[in-house]
Order: sequence, then structure tokens, then C-alpha cells
Amino acid sequence: MPSSHNAATLRGCGGVAVELLSDAFQLPALRTSVPEARRRVTAALREWGAVEQVRDDAELVVSELFTNAVRHTDSEQVHCELTLDGTRLRVAVTDQGHSDSRPRAQPRSTDRECGRGLLLVGALSEDWGERPADTGRGRVVWADLAY
Repeated sequence: MPSSHNAATLRGCGGVAVELLSDAFQLPALRTSVPEARRRVTAALREWGAVEQVRDDAELVVSELFTNAVRHTDSEQVHCELTLDGTRLRVAVTDQGHSDSRPRAQPRSTDRECGRGLLLVGALSEDWGERPADTGRGRVVWADLAY
């Protein structure tokens, strides 16, 4: 599915116009889609003029969230949305699948493969969380990064 590349709007924020940029895309829920998700996020942020550190952090966050959606749900597609609102970049990954548990960081898992990704997401983001998807099936896992 093509991206909704760079939908921009202006809205007022205390008398100051703030530009809201967004980009969204959907890819098959396959391991091979993870590098494509990283490329798309990096390309959008480069076009928006993001500094290298923001691009690197967002690329790592989307990689972890997208990988979790592929590995831990029965989704056929995974949706990713980037929203830049002033000084906050939100990365949101929506799966359409079912998982037996909610995503959570596992602090005791530094020697295990599972659980470290969300620790990394937490370290790179100002905040992160999850909520049910609007469709009623699947969930949205999001992370807010300083821009």
C-alpha cells in the first residue's frame, strides 16, 4: 500500500502556527518487511529535515515495534504511522492480530532474546504505551520521541 506521504496541516498553538506532518504505510507481516519499514521511516524523516540522531532513534524504535508485531501476533499486515507535532515525533505501529499478552519491557531479560526491544524503546523515547486498535482487533504500540 502506498504511503500517505507527508500530509501537512497548520494549526494554532497559543497563537503560534505549528506544522503537523504525518506519514503512514502498511506492509505484510513478514520479517522481510522490517528493513523496508526502517527505510520508509528514515526517508520520511530525512525529507522533514530531522537530524541524524532523531532518524537513528526512530529507525531503531520502528524496527523493534514492527518486529514485535510480526513475531508475536497473527497479523497479515502491519500499519506504521509517523506524526510530527511541533517537538514531538510519534511512531505508532498497529497490528491486526492476536497475542496472548500485552507488550511489556522485561527488565530481567538482558541475557534473553525476548523483552530487550521494549527496554530499548523505553530508553529512546520520552514515553511509550499500547492501546487496542480502533478496528477492535489488534493493538497499537506507540512511542513519543523528542524531535
